[in-house]
Amino acid sequence: MACLDQYEYEVLLCDVSFKEARRFIESNSEKVYYVEPGYKIFQKCYLVGVPPIPLGVNGVYLLLPMVKPRFGTSVIKIQAEDEINQLMKMYQPACK
Repeated sequence: MACLDQYEYEVLLCDVSFKEARRFIESNSEKVYYVEPGYKIFQKCYLVGVPPIPLGVNGVYLLLPMVKPRFGTSVIKIQAEDEINQLMKMYQPACK
């Protein structure tokens, strides 16, 4: 997801399997939403990964898996109030 490279984000976990990324997001988020591959964030970035893709919400921060070819899967934390508001309008959070 090179399109996210223009934003400031923090890498919370790197070089993990998508399954490990999903577990980390589920365990470290106040709310978790599940979307399908191709879900668009920041108006131009499409998420890729094994469905369903977890998006974690912690206040104004979004936790998401970032898959980069040849670099593997990471979990990043990015400030994304508008994206979170859009997500909350379109999806219901998963039960914990």
